[in-house]
Parts: sequence; structure tokens; C-alpha cells
Amino acid sequence: MSEQFFTLPVTKQISPSISQSQIADLPLLVITHPKGRAAITLQGAHLVSWQPTGQKPVIWLSSETAFEPGVAIRGGVPVCWPWFGPAGKPSHGFARNLPWQLTAHRENDSVVNLTLTLKDSEETRKYWPHAFTLHAHFSFGDQCSIELESHGDFETTSALHAYFEIGDISEVKVEGLGQPYIDKVANGETALLQGPLTFNGLTDRIFTDPEKESLIVDPVLKRTLSVKHQGNSDVVSWNPGAENSASMKDMADDGYKTMVCVETAAISHSQISTAAAPAKLAIVFGIK
Repeated sequence: MSEQFFTLPVTKQISPSISQSQIADLPLLVITHPKGRAAITLQGAHLVSWQPTGQKPVIWLSSETAFEPGVAIRGGVPVCWPWFGPAGKPSHGFARNLPWQLTAHRENDSVVNLTLTLKDSEETRKYWPHAFTLHAHFSFGDQCSIELESHGDFETTSALHAYFEIGDISEVKVEGLGQPYIDKVANGETALLQGPLTFNGLTDRIFTDPEKESLIVDPVLKRTLSVKHQGNSDVVSWNPGAENSASMKDMADDGYKTMVCVETAAISHSQISTAAAPAKLAIVFGIK
């Protein structure tokens, strides 16, 4: 799926490593660098691809997703802000459905850094009454990192809802999730995980005392992905399973087989942003 991003016509060359293209109806930033390549839609500041040089893609993207203005992208790393889940409309907040602006970038032989910015507007105030400035800082090198930084005077829940490419959901396991967890499939019951998390059908768990690093152990692709969490209160792991995957119009029937979500989140404890102290939430991932 992601290969198409790197063969699109360039509409604007921003720097030696950064160009702008168009995917269907959405502007796309394309990063091509000796360390690897990546793609981010300006809608949602949404990372849709990251592939270190010489490695298989790390980020999963649905083959059925729509690249349409105002329509959420299925896969990649959605920015869920200023709320997580169905706490308001649209679900997972408005930040992932609105256009952002590229406000800073720099690069050297080791890394490419970009900042995309979303500010309050007449459109955002339809959903949420607060003035804000939200930055998404991206870094692409040996690892990929995304940091949300929110300025203003308000309280939020949020997540960096990362979808990772795997070989086979029935073979993968996730370590380092912590204890306990809220099982959203079992009506919000609290439970303890015995050993690593494995997947057999719909899985949706919020780990409320997570470790700082989760590991996605993938025997099929013969790799382990490290996912580090910063500024969070929770880590979420999700896979829709076969039945839900088949019912989702933006996911192939078998899409669930090659993806797993391990998300850095602030859900059980909301974040407070003030003018003096912006709230920050970050995810850092790579091949271990």
C-alpha cells in the first residue's frame, strides 16, 4: 500500500529530503532520506508510512482507506485529540480530520525533523470552545518519533493511535504492556494480563499502569518492534478480529491479520495544558 506514496508526481520540493505530492484529494508530505522514507498527510498530521532503509515497512495502512477531506484515514498513526473515543463528535476528536500546516523542518545526515501545526478556528469551535495551538513534532532517523505538544488552557484526553505492520496476528505477541487493564470487549471489566498479550478475535484493552516500552514480537517477519511511551497514563492495544474487519468499509476482510495497534495514550488521567506548561505526549518506535 505505502509504495504508491513514493511514486507520485512531486508538486513542490520543500528541501532535499522533503517534497509535497497529492494522494487522491489530500496533500502529502514525502520524506526520502538515507535513513529511510516516510509519508504524512497534511490532513490530521497523519503518518501513513515509515520504512527504515533496508527494512520492511513498520507502519500498517488499510488498502481500503479513503483519502478524502474530512474522512478519517484507517491505519498509520492517527492523532486522537482533544478527546479519545466517543467522548464527543467526531469520534477520537477533530484533529485527525482537519488540515494542518507545515511550520518547521530541518535535516542532516542522521535525521529529518518536521513540525506540523493546527490552531483553533471557526471550524474547531463548532466542536470545542477552547483557543489552542497544537504541534506535532516528527523525527525520522534510526527510529521514528512523534510528539504532540498542546498550548492553551484546557483539559484533554488523547492518543497516538499507532497501527503496526505484522506478519500474522495469530503469531504475534506484545510484551511490556503493564498491569492492570480495562477490557472494553468485556464491558469495561478490569483484569490482569498473564504473560504477553496474544490475539484471538476482537481485542481492545486499555493498560492503565503501563511500562515505558512495549515490544511487538513478530516471528513471521522475524523482527521485534520497540514502542516507547512518554507523557502517557495508558497504553492501548487493539485488533478488530475477523468479524469486525469484514464489517468495516475502510478495511479489507482480512486486514486484521497484518496489523496490531499499540497506542500511547492519556485516557484514564487527562492532560492539563496551561499557557506556562504545554501538555506533551510522545511515541518512539523502531526495529529493536
